Amino acid sequence: MYKLDQTKTPLFDALLEYYNNNTIPFHVPGHKKGDGMLNKFKEFVGTNVLSIDVTVFKQVDSLHKPTGAIKAAQELAADAYNADYTFFSIHGTSGAIQAMIMSVVTQGEKIIIPRNVHKSVTAGVILSGATPVYMQPEIHEEVGVALNVTPETVRKTLELHSDAKAVLIVNPTYYGVSTDIKKIADIVHEYNIPLIVDEAHGPHLQFNNRLPISGMNAGADICAQSTHKIVGSMTQSSMLQVRKGFVDVNRVKTVMSLLQTTSPSYILLASLDAARMQLATEGKELLDETIELASYARERINKIKGFYCFGAEVLKKSAAYDFDPTKITITSKELGLSGYEVERILAEKYFIQPEMSDLYNILCVFSFGDTKEKVDSLINALEEISRNQDYEAARSIQIINMPHIPESVLTPREAFNSKAVSMPLVDSLGQISAEFLMAYPPGIPILCPGEIITKEIVTYVQELKNANLYVQGTEDPEVVNIKVVSDLQLQNL
Repeated sequence: MYKLDQTKTPLFDALLEYYNNNTIPFHVPGHKKGDGMLNKFKEFVGTNVLSIDVTVFKQVDSLHKPTGAIKAAQELAADAYNADYTFFSIHGTSGAIQAMIMSVVTQGEKIIIPRNVHKSVTAGVILSGATPVYMQPEIHEEVGVALNVTPETVRKTLELHSDAKAVLIVNPTYYGVSTDIKKIADIVHEYNIPLIVDEAHGPHLQFNNRLPISGMNAGADICAQSTHKIVGSMTQSSMLQVRKGFVDVNRVKTVMSLLQTTSPSYILLASLDAARMQLATEGKELLDETIELASYARERINKIKGFYCFGAEVLKKSAAYDFDPTKITITSKELGLSGYEVERILAEKYFIQPEMSDLYNILCVFSFGDTKEKVDSLINALEEISRNQDYEAARSIQIINMPHIPESVLTPREAFNSKAVSMPLVDSLGQISAEFLMAYPPGIPILCPGEIITKEIVTYVQELKNANLYVQGTEDPEVVNIKVVSDLQLQNL
Protein backbone atom coordinates (compact mmCIF):
# COMPACT_ATOMS: atom_id res chain seq x y z
CA MET A 1 0.00 0.00 0.00
CA TYR A 2 2.76 2.43 0.98
CA LYS A 3 6.07 2.92 -0.80
CA LEU A 4 7.92 3.96 2.37
CA ASP A 5 8.26 2.40 5.82
CA GLN A 6 5.44 4.09 7.71
CA THR A 7 6.64 2.77 11.09
CA LYS A 8 9.45 5.33 11.03
CA THR A 9 9.35 8.70 12.81
CA PRO A 10 12.55 10.39 11.58
CA LEU A 11 11.97 13.83 13.09
CA PHE A 12 10.86 12.56 16.48
CA ASP A 13 13.81 10.15 16.48
CA ALA A 14 16.25 13.01 15.77
CA LEU A 15 14.87 14.91 18.76
CA LEU A 16 15.12 11.80 20.96
CA GLU A 17 18.75 11.42 19.90
CA TYR A 18 19.40 15.02 20.91
CA TYR A 19 17.77 14.29 24.28
CA ASN A 20 19.55 10.96 24.84
CA ASN A 21 22.94 12.53 24.09
CA ASN A 22 22.29 14.97 26.94
CA THR A 23 23.33 17.77 24.59
CA ILE A 24 24.33 21.00 26.34
CA PRO A 25 22.30 23.84 24.76
CA PHE A 26 23.97 27.14 23.95
CA HIS A 27 21.06 27.93 21.63
CA VAL A 28 17.58 29.36 21.95
CA PRO A 29 15.02 29.02 23.46
CA GLY A 30 16.34 30.65 26.60
CA HIS A 31 14.69 28.28 29.05
CA LYS A 32 17.45 25.72 28.14
CA LYS A 33 15.50 22.47 28.48
CA GLY A 34 13.38 24.06 31.20
CA ASP A 35 16.26 24.97 33.52
CA GLY A 36 15.49 28.67 33.16
CA MET A 37 11.73 28.38 33.34
CA LEU A 38 9.30 29.20 36.13
CA ASN A 39 9.12 26.10 38.31
CA LYS A 40 5.35 26.21 38.64
CA PHE A 41 4.99 25.88 34.87
CA LYS A 42 7.83 23.38 34.48
CA GLU A 43 6.51 21.10 37.21
CA PHE A 44 3.13 20.93 35.51
CA VAL A 45 4.38 20.48 31.95
CA GLY A 46 7.26 18.19 32.75
CA THR A 47 10.85 18.37 31.57
CA ASN A 48 10.64 15.80 28.74
CA VAL A 49 8.70 18.05 26.41
CA LEU A 50 10.85 21.05 27.30
CA SER A 51 14.03 19.09 26.54
CA ILE A 52 13.05 18.76 22.86
CA ASP A 53 11.99 22.41 22.51
CA VAL A 54 14.94 23.28 20.28
CA THR A 55 15.89 25.57 17.43
CA VAL A 56 17.21 25.02 13.91
CA PHE A 57 20.46 23.06 13.58
CA LYS A 58 21.66 20.21 11.37
CA GLN A 59 20.64 17.32 13.61
CA VAL A 60 16.98 18.34 13.70
CA ASP A 61 16.86 19.98 10.22
CA SER A 62 15.26 23.22 9.00
CA LEU A 63 11.59 23.63 8.14
CA HIS A 64 12.37 26.27 5.51
CA LYS A 65 15.03 24.25 3.72
CA PRO A 66 14.62 20.64 4.84
CA THR A 67 17.36 18.20 3.87
CA GLY A 68 17.31 15.72 6.76
CA ALA A 69 14.80 14.62 9.38
CA ILE A 70 12.03 17.06 8.42
CA LYS A 71 12.44 16.22 4.74
CA ALA A 72 12.13 12.51 5.53
CA ALA A 73 9.08 13.12 7.76
CA GLN A 74 7.32 15.14 5.05
CA GLU A 75 8.08 12.47 2.44
CA LEU A 76 6.53 9.82 4.70
CA ALA A 77 3.45 12.02 5.11
CA ALA A 78 3.13 12.48 1.33
CA ASP A 79 3.34 8.71 0.90
CA ALA A 80 0.68 8.14 3.56
CA TYR A 81 -1.70 10.72 2.08
CA ASN A 82 -1.27 9.79 -1.61
CA ALA A 83 0.26 13.22 -2.30
CA ASP A 84 3.30 14.20 -4.29
CA TYR A 85 4.47 16.63 -1.63
CA THR A 86 3.58 17.39 1.98
CA PHE A 87 4.40 20.61 3.79
CA PHE A 88 4.20 20.75 7.59
CA SER A 89 2.46 23.84 8.95
CA ILE A 90 2.99 25.08 12.48
CA HIS A 91 0.94 28.14 11.51
CA GLY A 92 -2.19 26.00 11.82
CA THR A 93 -4.50 25.17 8.97
CA SER A 94 -5.34 28.85 8.70
CA GLY A 95 -1.78 29.47 7.54
CA ALA A 96 -1.86 26.45 5.23
CA ILE A 97 -5.12 27.67 3.67
CA GLN A 98 -3.69 31.15 3.12
CA ALA A 99 -0.61 29.63 1.50
CA MET A 100 -2.79 27.39 -0.64
CA ILE A 101 -4.74 30.35 -1.99
CA MET A 102 -1.69 32.55 -2.50
CA SER A 103 -0.06 29.73 -4.45
CA VAL A 104 -2.75 29.62 -7.14
CA VAL A 105 -4.18 33.15 -7.49
CA THR A 106 -2.81 36.65 -7.40
CA GLN A 107 -3.94 40.28 -7.65
CA GLY A 108 -7.20 40.69 -9.59
CA GLU A 109 -7.63 37.01 -10.49
CA LYS A 110 -10.89 35.25 -9.73
CA ILE A 111 -11.21 32.38 -7.28
CA ILE A 112 -14.50 30.53 -6.87
CA ILE A 113 -15.34 29.69 -3.25
CA PRO A 114 -18.40 28.65 -1.21
CA ARG A 115 -19.92 31.23 1.09
CA ASN A 116 -19.61 28.91 4.11
CA VAL A 117 -15.84 29.26 4.27
CA HIS A 118 -13.70 29.75 7.35
CA LYS A 119 -12.35 33.25 7.84
CA SER A 120 -8.87 32.00 6.91
CA VAL A 121 -10.08 31.60 3.32
CA THR A 122 -11.14 35.23 3.15
CA ALA A 123 -7.84 36.18 4.77
CA GLY A 124 -6.08 34.29 2.00
CA VAL A 125 -8.13 36.17 -0.58
CA ILE A 126 -7.13 39.49 1.01
CA LEU A 127 -3.45 38.53 1.12
CA SER A 128 -3.48 37.37 -2.51
CA GLY A 129 -5.51 40.32 -3.81
CA ALA A 130 -7.80 37.93 -5.66
CA THR A 131 -11.48 38.53 -6.43
CA PRO A 132 -13.80 35.99 -4.79
CA VAL A 133 -16.79 34.58 -6.64
CA TYR A 134 -19.16 33.01 -4.13
CA MET A 135 -21.23 29.84 -4.41
CA GLN A 136 -24.24 29.39 -2.13
CA PRO A 137 -24.29 26.05 -0.28
CA GLU A 138 -27.53 24.26 0.42
CA ILE A 139 -28.96 24.75 3.93
CA HIS A 140 -30.34 21.92 6.05
CA GLU A 141 -33.71 23.42 7.00
CA GLU A 142 -34.30 21.22 10.07
CA VAL A 143 -31.00 21.93 11.82
CA GLY A 144 -30.05 25.26 10.26
CA VAL A 145 -26.54 24.37 9.09
CA ALA A 146 -24.92 24.82 5.70
CA LEU A 147 -24.34 21.53 3.92
CA ASN A 148 -22.10 21.76 0.87
CA VAL A 149 -22.04 22.90 -2.73
CA THR A 150 -23.11 20.52 -5.46
CA PRO A 151 -21.15 19.67 -8.61
CA GLU A 152 -23.94 21.36 -10.57
CA THR A 153 -23.38 24.60 -8.65
CA VAL A 154 -19.65 24.42 -9.39
CA ARG A 155 -20.28 23.80 -13.07
CA LYS A 156 -22.78 26.68 -13.41
CA THR A 157 -20.43 29.06 -11.60
CA LEU A 158 -17.53 28.10 -13.85
CA GLU A 159 -19.71 28.60 -16.93
CA LEU A 160 -20.42 32.16 -15.74
CA HIS A 161 -16.81 32.78 -14.69
CA SER A 162 -14.72 30.74 -17.09
CA ASP A 163 -11.79 33.10 -16.47
CA ALA A 164 -11.46 31.91 -12.85
CA LYS A 165 -8.00 30.66 -11.94
CA ALA A 166 -9.00 28.20 -9.18
CA VAL A 167 -11.93 26.65 -7.35
CA LEU A 168 -11.93 26.10 -3.59
CA ILE A 169 -14.34 23.85 -1.74
CA VAL A 170 -14.77 22.95 1.92
CA ASN A 171 -14.83 19.18 2.23
CA PRO A 172 -16.02 17.91 4.62
CA THR A 173 -17.74 20.80 6.39
CA TYR A 174 -17.37 21.45 10.11
CA TYR A 175 -20.49 19.33 10.54
CA GLY A 176 -19.05 16.42 8.54
CA VAL A 177 -20.95 16.78 5.25
CA SER A 178 -19.07 15.96 2.03
CA THR A 179 -19.91 16.73 -1.57
CA ASP A 180 -19.13 14.63 -4.64
CA ILE A 181 -15.57 15.90 -4.68
CA LYS A 182 -14.41 13.48 -7.38
CA LYS A 183 -17.00 14.81 -9.81
CA ILE A 184 -16.13 18.39 -8.86
CA ALA A 185 -12.44 17.70 -9.49
CA ASP A 186 -13.28 16.41 -12.97
CA ILE A 187 -15.39 19.53 -13.71
CA VAL A 188 -12.72 21.93 -12.48
CA HIS A 189 -9.97 20.19 -14.44
CA GLU A 190 -11.99 20.62 -17.64
CA TYR A 191 -11.09 24.30 -17.29
CA ASN A 192 -7.40 23.47 -16.74
CA ILE A 193 -7.35 25.06 -13.29
CA PRO A 194 -6.69 23.56 -9.84
CA LEU A 195 -9.21 22.35 -7.30
CA ILE A 196 -8.02 23.36 -3.85
CA VAL A 197 -9.66 21.97 -0.73
CA ASP A 198 -10.14 23.20 2.80
CA GLU A 199 -9.96 19.71 4.31
CA ALA A 200 -9.39 21.01 7.82
CA HIS A 201 -11.91 18.54 9.20
CA GLY A 202 -10.80 15.58 7.11
CA PRO A 203 -7.21 14.60 7.97
CA HIS A 204 -8.47 11.12 8.88
CA LEU A 205 -10.48 10.38 5.73
CA GLN A 206 -7.54 8.74 3.96
CA PHE A 207 -7.32 5.91 6.47
CA ASN A 208 -10.73 4.23 6.61
CA ASN A 209 -13.11 3.34 3.76
CA ARG A 210 -16.15 3.87 6.00
CA LEU A 211 -15.43 7.59 5.73
CA PRO A 212 -15.89 9.95 2.76
CA ILE A 213 -13.18 9.91 0.11
CA SER A 214 -10.22 12.17 0.81
CA GLY A 215 -9.39 15.12 -1.40
CA MET A 216 -6.13 13.61 -2.60
CA ASN A 217 -7.80 10.34 -3.56
CA ALA A 218 -10.57 12.23 -5.35
CA GLY A 219 -8.16 14.13 -7.58
CA ALA A 220 -7.82 17.47 -5.78
CA ASP A 221 -4.62 19.44 -6.32
CA ILE A 222 -4.00 20.89 -2.86
CA CYS A 223 -5.61 20.01 0.49
CA ALA A 224 -5.07 21.83 3.78
CA GLN A 225 -5.68 19.56 6.76
CA SER A 226 -5.99 20.18 10.51
CA THR A 227 -4.07 17.16 11.72
CA HIS A 228 -4.55 18.41 15.26
CA LYS A 229 -8.35 18.55 15.04
CA ILE A 230 -9.23 14.88 14.65
CA VAL A 231 -6.04 12.90 15.05
CA GLY A 232 -3.06 12.87 17.37
CA SER A 233 -0.91 15.93 16.67
CA MET A 234 -0.78 19.01 18.86
CA THR A 235 -2.87 22.15 18.48
CA GLN A 236 -1.59 24.48 15.73
CA SER A 237 0.05 21.66 13.75
CA SER A 238 -1.34 20.93 10.29
CA MET A 239 -0.35 19.63 6.87
CA LEU A 240 -0.65 20.88 3.31
CA GLN A 241 -0.91 18.08 0.72
CA VAL A 242 0.05 18.92 -2.88
CA ARG A 243 -0.26 17.13 -6.22
CA LYS A 244 1.94 18.33 -9.07
CA GLY A 245 0.39 19.24 -12.40
CA PHE A 246 -2.04 22.14 -12.07
CA VAL A 247 -0.02 23.60 -9.19
CA ASP A 248 3.50 25.06 -9.14
CA VAL A 249 5.05 23.20 -6.21
CA ASN A 250 7.95 25.64 -5.99
CA ARG A 251 5.46 28.46 -5.63
CA VAL A 252 3.80 26.59 -2.74
CA LYS A 253 7.19 26.09 -1.09
CA THR A 254 8.04 29.78 -1.42
CA VAL A 255 4.71 30.98 -0.03
CA MET A 256 4.84 28.54 2.90
CA SER A 257 8.31 29.84 3.72
CA LEU A 258 7.05 33.41 3.48
CA LEU A 259 4.19 32.86 5.92
CA GLN A 260 5.75 30.59 8.53
CA THR A 261 7.99 31.59 11.42
CA THR A 262 11.73 31.02 11.14
CA SER A 263 11.59 29.65 14.70
CA PRO A 264 9.18 26.73 14.33
CA SER A 265 8.18 24.59 17.30
CA TYR A 266 9.91 21.23 16.98
CA ILE A 267 7.44 19.84 19.50
CA LEU A 268 4.60 20.60 17.08
CA LEU A 269 6.57 19.27 14.11
CA ALA A 270 7.41 16.04 15.94
CA SER A 271 3.77 15.57 16.87
CA LEU A 272 2.90 15.68 13.14
CA ASP A 273 5.52 13.01 12.48
CA ALA A 274 4.09 10.81 15.23
CA ALA A 275 0.46 11.40 14.20
CA ARG A 276 1.20 10.36 10.62
CA MET A 277 2.89 7.17 11.84
CA GLN A 278 -0.09 6.35 14.06
CA LEU A 279 -2.57 6.93 11.24
CA ALA A 280 -0.62 4.91 8.69
CA THR A 281 -0.05 1.94 10.98
CA GLU A 282 -3.14 1.89 13.21
CA GLY A 283 -5.56 4.36 11.64
CA LYS A 284 -8.10 1.92 10.23
CA GLU A 285 -8.56 0.06 13.51
CA LEU A 286 -8.63 3.22 15.62
CA LEU A 287 -11.14 4.85 13.27
CA ASP A 288 -13.33 1.74 13.26
CA GLU A 289 -13.57 2.07 17.05
CA THR A 290 -14.26 5.80 16.81
CA ILE A 291 -17.01 5.30 14.23
CA GLU A 292 -18.66 2.60 16.35
CA LEU A 293 -18.56 4.85 19.41
CA ALA A 294 -20.07 7.74 17.44
CA SER A 295 -22.81 5.48 16.08
CA TYR A 296 -23.63 4.36 19.62
CA ALA A 297 -23.81 7.98 20.76
CA ARG A 298 -26.00 9.02 17.84
CA GLU A 299 -28.45 6.17 18.46
CA ARG A 300 -28.74 6.96 22.17
CA ILE A 301 -29.03 10.74 21.69
CA ASN A 302 -31.87 10.30 19.19
CA LYS A 303 -33.87 8.54 21.91
CA ILE A 304 -33.68 11.57 24.20
CA LYS A 305 -36.74 13.82 24.09
CA GLY A 306 -36.03 17.23 22.56
CA PHE A 307 -32.70 16.32 20.93
CA TYR A 308 -31.90 15.24 17.40
CA CYS A 309 -28.58 14.08 16.00
CA PHE A 310 -28.55 13.75 12.22
CA GLY A 311 -26.80 10.83 10.56
CA ALA A 312 -26.87 9.03 7.23
CA GLU A 313 -30.37 10.38 6.49
CA VAL A 314 -28.68 13.69 5.62
CA LEU A 315 -27.59 12.00 2.38
CA LYS A 316 -31.11 12.52 1.04
CA LYS A 317 -30.12 16.17 0.56
CA SER A 318 -28.66 17.00 -2.83
CA ALA A 319 -25.67 18.80 -1.30
CA ALA A 320 -24.78 15.90 0.98
CA TYR A 321 -23.05 13.23 -1.07
CA ASP A 322 -21.35 11.59 1.91
CA PHE A 323 -21.09 12.04 5.66
CA ASP A 324 -18.42 11.66 8.33
CA PRO A 325 -20.10 9.86 11.26
CA THR A 326 -17.43 11.01 13.76
CA LYS A 327 -19.07 14.46 13.79
CA ILE A 328 -21.95 14.53 16.27
CA THR A 329 -24.25 17.50 15.63
CA ILE A 330 -26.89 17.67 18.37
CA THR A 331 -29.89 19.87 17.59
CA SER A 332 -31.73 21.28 20.61
CA LYS A 333 -34.27 23.67 19.10
CA GLU A 334 -37.26 21.38 19.87
CA LEU A 335 -36.13 21.48 23.50
CA GLY A 336 -36.57 25.23 23.49
CA LEU A 337 -32.87 25.79 24.18
CA SER A 338 -30.32 27.30 21.86
CA GLY A 339 -27.14 25.42 21.14
CA TYR A 340 -25.31 28.10 23.11
CA GLU A 341 -27.50 27.45 26.18
CA VAL A 342 -26.94 23.69 25.98
CA GLU A 343 -23.19 24.23 25.68
CA ARG A 344 -23.17 26.48 28.76
CA ILE A 345 -25.14 23.92 30.81
CA LEU A 346 -22.85 21.09 29.75
CA ALA A 347 -19.71 23.08 30.48
CA GLU A 348 -20.73 24.74 33.74
CA LYS A 349 -22.81 22.01 35.39
CA TYR A 350 -21.34 18.79 33.98
CA PHE A 351 -17.82 19.95 32.99
CA ILE A 352 -18.35 18.61 29.48
CA GLN A 353 -17.08 20.94 26.75
CA PRO A 354 -18.44 20.57 23.20
CA GLU A 355 -16.40 21.72 20.22
CA MET A 356 -18.77 24.56 19.39
CA SER A 357 -22.36 25.75 19.48
CA ASP A 358 -24.56 27.72 17.12
CA LEU A 359 -28.09 28.99 17.49
CA TYR A 360 -29.62 25.53 17.14
CA ASN A 361 -26.90 22.94 17.73
CA ILE A 362 -23.86 21.82 19.61
CA LEU A 363 -21.10 19.95 17.80
CA CYS A 364 -19.12 17.17 19.46
CA VAL A 365 -16.07 15.87 17.62
CA PHE A 366 -15.21 12.22 18.23
CA SER A 367 -11.67 10.90 17.87
CA PHE A 368 -9.24 8.19 18.98
CA GLY A 369 -9.12 9.77 22.42
CA ASP A 370 -12.76 9.12 23.31
CA THR A 371 -14.06 6.24 25.40
CA LYS A 372 -17.48 4.77 26.09
CA GLU A 373 -17.25 6.09 29.64
CA LYS A 374 -16.78 9.65 28.38
CA VAL A 375 -19.59 9.26 25.83
CA ASP A 376 -21.94 7.90 28.49
CA SER A 377 -21.21 10.98 30.59
CA LEU A 378 -22.36 13.15 27.67
CA ILE A 379 -25.47 11.03 27.11
CA ASN A 380 -26.40 11.04 30.81
CA ALA A 381 -26.00 14.81 30.95
CA LEU A 382 -28.23 15.31 27.89
CA GLU A 383 -30.85 12.98 29.39
CA GLU A 384 -30.87 15.01 32.60
CA ILE A 385 -31.12 18.29 30.69
CA SER A 386 -34.11 16.87 28.82
CA ARG A 387 -35.82 15.64 32.01
CA ASN A 388 -35.39 19.03 33.68
CA GLN A 389 -36.85 21.02 30.80
CA ASP A 390 -40.34 22.51 31.22
CA TYR A 391 -41.80 21.53 27.85
CA GLU A 392 -45.08 23.37 28.44
CA ALA A 393 -43.26 26.67 28.92
CA ALA A 394 -40.58 26.04 26.30
CA ARG A 395 -41.02 27.15 22.72
CA SER A 396 -39.29 25.53 19.81
CA ILE A 397 -36.57 27.81 18.44
CA GLN A 398 -37.32 28.84 14.89
CA ILE A 399 -34.71 28.72 12.16
CA ILE A 400 -33.48 32.20 11.24
CA ASN A 401 -32.64 32.44 7.58
CA MET A 402 -29.05 33.39 6.82
CA PRO A 403 -28.81 36.74 5.03
CA HIS A 404 -28.39 36.68 1.28
CA ILE A 405 -24.86 37.19 0.01
CA PRO A 406 -24.59 40.99 -0.26
CA GLU A 407 -23.39 42.84 -3.31
CA SER A 408 -19.63 43.23 -3.52
CA VAL A 409 -18.33 46.50 -4.97
CA LEU A 410 -14.67 46.32 -3.93
CA THR A 411 -12.31 43.38 -3.63
CA PRO A 412 -11.72 42.29 -0.02
CA ARG A 413 -8.13 43.54 -0.28
CA GLU A 414 -9.18 47.00 -1.55
CA ALA A 415 -11.75 47.40 1.21
CA PHE A 416 -9.54 46.01 3.97
CA ASN A 417 -6.69 48.38 3.06
CA SER A 418 -8.90 51.41 2.48
CA LYS A 419 -9.26 54.55 4.56
CA ALA A 420 -12.16 53.70 6.82
CA VAL A 421 -14.37 55.34 9.39
CA SER A 422 -16.21 53.75 12.30
CA MET A 423 -19.96 54.12 12.73
CA PRO A 424 -22.78 52.33 14.58
CA LEU A 425 -23.75 49.13 12.80
CA VAL A 426 -27.42 50.12 12.93
CA ASP A 427 -26.61 53.31 10.99
CA SER A 428 -24.39 51.66 8.38
CA LEU A 429 -27.02 50.48 5.87
CA GLY A 430 -25.83 50.97 2.33
CA GLN A 431 -22.21 51.51 3.37
CA ILE A 432 -19.30 49.39 2.14
CA SER A 433 -17.84 47.29 4.92
CA ALA A 434 -14.10 47.50 5.59
CA GLU A 435 -14.34 44.68 8.14
CA PHE A 436 -15.69 41.19 8.62
CA LEU A 437 -18.77 40.09 10.50
CA MET A 438 -18.70 36.44 11.52
CA ALA A 439 -20.46 34.06 13.85
CA TYR A 440 -17.58 32.25 15.53
CA PRO A 441 -17.15 29.36 15.67
CA PRO A 442 -17.23 28.23 12.94
CA GLY A 443 -16.08 31.56 11.50
CA ILE A 444 -18.34 31.70 8.45
CA PRO A 445 -18.59 35.30 7.22
CA ILE A 446 -21.91 37.10 7.35
CA LEU A 447 -20.23 40.11 5.76
CA CYS A 448 -16.84 40.48 4.08
CA PRO A 449 -14.77 43.60 3.35
CA GLY A 450 -15.97 45.21 0.14
CA GLU A 451 -19.62 44.18 0.54
CA ILE A 452 -22.60 46.48 1.02
CA ILE A 453 -24.21 46.36 4.46
CA THR A 454 -27.92 45.49 4.31
CA LYS A 455 -30.76 45.68 6.80
CA GLU A 456 -31.03 41.89 6.61
CA ILE A 457 -27.43 41.58 7.86
CA VAL A 458 -27.88 44.09 10.68
CA THR A 459 -31.04 42.31 11.86
CA TYR A 460 -29.36 38.89 11.70
CA VAL A 461 -26.37 40.06 13.75
CA GLN A 462 -28.69 41.45 16.40
CA GLU A 463 -30.58 38.15 16.56
CA LEU A 464 -27.33 36.28 17.08
CA LYS A 465 -26.28 38.68 19.82
CA ASN A 466 -29.69 38.37 21.49
CA ALA A 467 -29.08 34.60 21.61
CA ASN A 468 -25.69 35.21 23.28
CA LEU A 469 -23.82 33.86 20.30
CA TYR A 470 -20.35 35.21 19.65
CA VAL A 471 -20.21 37.63 16.73
CA GLN A 472 -16.75 38.91 15.86
CA GLY A 473 -14.65 40.45 13.13
CA THR A 474 -14.91 44.14 13.92
CA GLU A 475 -12.34 46.16 15.85
CA ASP A 476 -15.15 46.92 18.28
CA PRO A 477 -15.29 43.78 20.48
CA GLU A 478 -18.97 44.39 21.23
CA VAL A 479 -19.82 44.66 17.50
CA VAL A 480 -21.78 47.85 18.10
CA ASN A 481 -19.70 49.80 15.61
CA ILE A 482 -18.29 48.77 12.24
CA LYS A 483 -15.64 50.34 10.03
CA VAL A 484 -16.82 51.31 6.57
CA VAL A 485 -14.98 52.62 3.54
CA SER A 486 -14.86 56.41 3.74
CA ASP A 487 -16.48 58.61 1.08
CA LEU A 488 -13.10 60.20 0.43
CA GLN A 489 -11.59 56.81 -0.29
CA LEU A 490 -14.40 56.00 -2.72
CA GLN A 491 -13.79 59.24 -4.60
CA ASN A 492 -10.19 58.19 -5.12
CA LEU A 493 -10.99 54.71 -6.42
